[in-house]
Amino acid sequence: MTEVLDLIKPELQASESQFRDGYLDLLGEESAAGSGAGQRLMESAGLAMIYERLWRPVLGRLLMGVLGPGMRDEQLVAVEMLDLADGDRVLDVACGPGNFTRAFAREDQGLVVGLDASSAMLARAVHETREDNVAYVRGNASAMPFIDGAFDGVCCFAALYLIEDPFAAIDEMVRVLAPGGRLAILTSVNRGLLPAGVSDALSRPLTGVRIFGRDDITDALRQRGLDKVAQRVTGLAQFVSARRPA
Repeated sequence: MTEVLDLIKPELQASESQFRDGYLDLLGEESAAGSGAGQRLMESAGLAMIYERLWRPVLGRLLMGVLGPGMRDEQLVAVEMLDLADGDRVLDVACGPGNFTRAFAREDQGLVVGLDASSAMLARAVHETREDNVAYVRGNASAMPFIDGAFDGVCCFAALYLIEDPFAAIDEMVRVLAPGGRLAILTSVNRGLLPAGVSDALSRPLTGVRIFGRDDITDALRQRGLDKVAQRVTGLAQFVSARRPA
């Protein structure tokens, strides 16, 4: 959708010619996925094929346990956290094959944008999407191409722990959030006897997955001026919501 061009920073000079395979590609030959095993895996066309129906549900169970919310429940939680009103513009950060992007588009007739660094994931997202109020952008979550305050809702579910510089990504999520806008995050959280730093040191070299401390995300959002910060911990996952003051 060319409407997304109005949300791109003017200095990037994005144009219709950069729409390739159904998405706006602002990275070209550049890779922004990261160097870890988990990040490299996200570039796989094979994973993109099975991500939504196999990989992501299994990952959800590992993170949240057998009694935790399933994929459809997660989508409902995200919609509730974002408190969407009809016509809101929504950004789905690290959208993968667009499973949450499409869910938001069904709830809201405003523009919904899925951002991801993986061309394989975005190609799959375009293939799966039928909603006409969705646009996909290939870009870097830690250096987003959007203008300040572009979105009324920003979601990043099951992805922040794979982003190479997650706190730069949080900076960007806050920057592109409009006054009064809502932020929804689902990511990892440390549980058990080991300190978060030890758990992270064991996990990240092998998997690329960062393990956040219990207060890392909530503190980061408050430090960036967001209010109404709320956290719900389920298994090894945390749902965190916040609002940018009007």
